[in-house]
Amino acid sequence: MPRKAPPGRKPDVVRTVTPDFWDEACRHLSKRDRVMRKLIPLFGDARLQSRGDAFTTLARSIVGQQISVKAAQSVWERFTATVDGAAERVKPTAVLALAPAQIREAGLSARKVDYVLDLARHFESGMVHVKQWQQMDDEAIIEELVAIRGIGRWTAEMFLIFHLLRPNVLPLDDLGLMKGISQNYFSGEPVSRAEAREVGDAWAPFRSVATWYIWRSLEPLPVQN
Repeated sequence: MPRKAPPGRKPDVVRTVTPDFWDEACRHLSKRDRVMRKLIPLFGDARLQSRGDAFTTLARSIVGQQISVKAAQSVWERFTATVDGAAERVKPTAVLALAPAQIREAGLSARKVDYVLDLARHFESGMVHVKQWQQMDDEAIIEELVAIRGIGRWTAEMFLIFHLLRPNVLPLDDLGLMKGISQNYFSGEPVSRAEAREVGDAWAPFRSVATWYIWRSLEPLPVQN
């Protein structure tokens, strides 16, 4: 059940965005790749969707590191209640206004408290150029994000795919992608990064879309971040 907004404040409206390149990508991949030709029709009109804002998406990713989905949701709800923000939109200034001990009380480890505060400082100070991201290439954005404590390349790539809806990301550090390539292209045999990259290169310029369908081949429920 959605948490109510505090009195006097309207609840945040979370806009859901679907990539405008999706249909073109499906046609391209179906022509170029035998596995995609088989997978894509299995999932009908389902497609990747982006929701929420950049800071909240990254903060939630940090909170959820190395714990179960259920535990992550519980901690996130306590965290946003502590910040006094909507679960879909947390503001960096509100996080920075809290003492570390207050954030710890929401269930975050000391390390994750440091990570969330560092993320908030990067956003509040302008060290990440959110308004310029649409004009920046993928690697430039990844470079900005991995400079934040607690964000590695995998997290940055997930952010590019799920939040910025970048069409051509190939997250070779993702275990699900590697498993899916093994099952769909190598009859379940172990696959090397070089082999996975070769498969992924054939998906360009829509490697994010193909990756999403590979994830779906392992888990039919929509992949979300």
